[in-house]
Amino acid sequence: MVTEAFAKRMEVVKASAIRELLALTAGRDVISLAGGLPAPELFPTAELATLTSRILAERGGAALQYSPTEGYGPLRAQIAARTNSHWGTAYTAEEILVVTGSQQGLDLVGKLFLDEGDEILCESPTYVGAISAWNVMRPRWVEVPTDEDGMIIAELERLLTTSRHPKFIYVIPNFQNPSGRTWSLERRQQLMAVATRHGISVLEDNPYGEVRFEGTHLPSLRTMDPDRLVIGLGTFSKIFCPGLRVGWVAASQPVLGKLILLKQGADLHTPTLNQMQISASIDSGDFEARIDRIAAVYRERRDAMSRALERELPAGARFTRPAGGLFLWLELPEGVDARELLKRCMEAGVAFVPGESFYPNGGHANTVRLNYSNMPVDRIEEGVRRIAVALRGLLAARGGSVASGGGSGAKA
Repeated sequence: MVTEAFAKRMEVVKASAIRELLALTAGRDVISLAGGLPAPELFPTAELATLTSRILAERGGAALQYSPTEGYGPLRAQIAARTNSHWGTAYTAEEILVVTGSQQGLDLVGKLFLDEGDEILCESPTYVGAISAWNVMRPRWVEVPTDEDGMIIAELERLLTTSRHPKFIYVIPNFQNPSGRTWSLERRQQLMAVATRHGISVLEDNPYGEVRFEGTHLPSLRTMDPDRLVIGLGTFSKIFCPGLRVGWVAASQPVLGKLILLKQGADLHTPTLNQMQISASIDSGDFEARIDRIAAVYRERRDAMSRALERELPAGARFTRPAGGLFLWLELPEGVDARELLKRCMEAGVAFVPGESFYPNGGHANTVRLNYSNMPVDRIEEGVRRIAVALRGLLAARGGSVASGGGSGAKA
């Protein structure tokens, strides 16, 4: 095909840095601290085999048939009940749309709201998958500065006031990807007060919230939303398994009705069998205990990574200590380019994601996202050691400090 025939939107479509790294490390003896991959040894493979056999034996015709775009009815009710129980919301099953992974939810929301030049206000940094999903609509990204408690609300207010076509605010309040930070209750309340005053929608993405290591769940933004401006996103990828590609959008009408129409045009519906498998697993009674087991394993791996970073990193590097989720955020000494460090690390057999990918407008080249969920403790410790060796070599080459053991666990 002649490339001149491609739509203009393809000019801004770029390969995902994370997906390319995963492809590069696949099949090689590389310690990957890059992708946000759950631990495969925790997948419910035996349970799924049993459940699937039963579903196909008892309801095979329905499981393999087309089904409503909105999703499998019992699963929609279960999602609403679990969301209400964990996050204090009051959703009904009719306010839940099952989507093919929460990534499809991002895509549908972008299609619903964004025309070229419209503005998205987001945390700085933010989720690279959202950047990829929405860049094709050619929006203008407005990055709101953040600290350890979330968006800095005074900056959000200022940027909203000066924006021309703001369509929604996108946030990940729990164990944010990539920083691992969690918003304080006060900051959540302040955000919703601003959103209500300006009448702007808020997209609350919560893929990691149930994987908590310590503390208690904080309420959803929807509980602070008198005008029903919040659209919620969730997924079973991190608490069950990602390969089934089952997520959901929670929203009020008419938003949900419009999203259903867009999904009809995209894939008709999320695979029925996959939805039935998850619904049956929730009914089995072991679902919540499995999430506890996942959190216990990831807590151990977070602790191992934190200890190794504290021990190995040179002075001038800082990192976050998340209370849950899959990621830790590392700030390298000023002037260090994480992409240059990655080249040295790949030669040493360890991979991470340079943080610049998580800034829609670029910059912040001295940042790194590290994943601890996918590797066992010994591989995490060895991976951090290799990163630290490469970093000290890079600093020595440019005349910087090479003393180890100076890393700071203070919030980066």
